[in-house]
Amino acid sequence: MSVALAFLFPLVTGSGPMDQALRATEAPPTLRAAFMVEMTSDTARRVLRFDPRLPPNERWQLVEASGEDGALDDAAAAWGAEIAPDGRLFPDDLRASLGQMVEVEDLGTAWRVRFDHVPSENDSELDVWAVRQLEAEAWLEPVDGAFLRLNYVLPAPVRGPDGGRLTRFKQSYLLETDPVWGLSYVSRYSLSFEAKAAFRTIRRDYDAVISDATFFFASSEAERQFVEALEEGTGLAIAER
Repeated sequence: MSVALAFLFPLVTGSGPMDQALRATEAPPTLRAAFMVEMTSDTARRVLRFDPRLPPNERWQLVEASGEDGALDDAAAAWGAEIAPDGRLFPDDLRASLGQMVEVEDLGTAWRVRFDHVPSENDSELDVWAVRQLEAEAWLEPVDGAFLRLNYVLPAPVRGPDGGRLTRFKQSYLLETDPVWGLSYVSRYSLSFEAKAAFRTIRRDYDAVISDATFFFASSEAERQFVEALEEGTGLAIAER
């Protein structure tokens, strides 16, 4: 009979393997991405393509569609309407979100990092309220220093600040490492959400899977600066963000 042991310990954010993992999430602002994304719900599927090198009205394109789901279409439209839809692939605010101290559970091949999500200055009052209700954890591969997954889960239904009730919320991000630049990016996102108010129930359930992601810099000069910073080990390209 084998016995699996787990060790719990507090860790200052940004120390040890976590610092390397966080640096890998902090892509410079000049890094862009072209990608495909398959968004699916229980009743519909949408495949979209984004390429920032194309003319503005051609950058976000619907490639395939099947089934009907207005909420899924709204989610896809909102994503495509963003100034830089590829920004969702870069979890560049993770360091600030973790706060100053986290709790680590060492499971051997991976670390489970539990933390209290720190809201950003851009968050609304509702955003701040919401993150305080959630349990947050990150999975970290300590040998290579890379984040594998981020989870936000509502442990129990709660009453909203303005009435109504949030009955279900789970948000997950899977991360992969780009082999060219060594940076972490979101390769899959899932949301499961339910809220009830005034005889109305709102549900959002969908997955978004990224494929064919290609990363490049906005200019050859930006690429040169990033490569030089990595070779010198100064981290300047990351610090510029």
